[in-house]
Amino acid sequence: MDIKDILEKCDHTLLRVDCTGEEIRALCDQAIRYHCASVCIPPCHVAGAKRYVGDRLTLCTVIGFPNGYMTMVKDGCWADVANDIRAVREATRGKILKVIIECCLLTEEEKVHLCKTVADCGADFIKTSTGFSRGGATREDVKLLREHSPASLKVKAAGGIASLQDAEDFIALGADRLGTSRVVKLAMEQEKLSGAPDEKY
Repeated sequence: MDIKDILEKCDHTLLRVDCTGEEIRALCDQAIRYHCASVCIPPCHVAGAKRYVGDRLTLCTVIGFPNGYMTMVKDGCWADVANDIRAVREATRGKILKVIIECCLLTEEEKVHLCKTVADCGADFIKTSTGFSRGGATREDVKLLREHSPASLKVKAAGGIASLQDAEDFIALGADRLGTSRVVKLAMEQEKLSGAPDEKY
């Protein structure tokens, strides 16, 4: 798979708690240059980023991140989980909603149940991981989420995507979107090695 095709599926991400406005602007510049799907940034930087990029780039942000501090799934409170997702869906009509389920903390049964719940509540994506917990996306989890989600629910893999092979594997297993900053860095390294900007970007 061409790196350009992978980049178009990437949410170029910077969610470090101490990131600066200058870093966010650099992230936006990179995402625009390499035609990423969006940048994923902390809520406090959204207004500044929007002023900076205007309509040149899609902005993605997070809520209740990274921990959420909700025990509803582990306690089996499925109605509460559904009500919470529906409330966010109602508040984000017209926008893309991605629900992070933190696969590394869940049993297979809980993951399967969440595929149905997230889909039934009208979200657009189910996402494997925050990248801030015990583990990131795995090939097994991406495959599981794709197999148990309807076509209307897309899958996002995030956390631990360290190589182009990782990215290709996740896409082949059914990931529609990747949450990563590494793919852009790899594109920049390729460009540097070539000695000149790559026209395909």
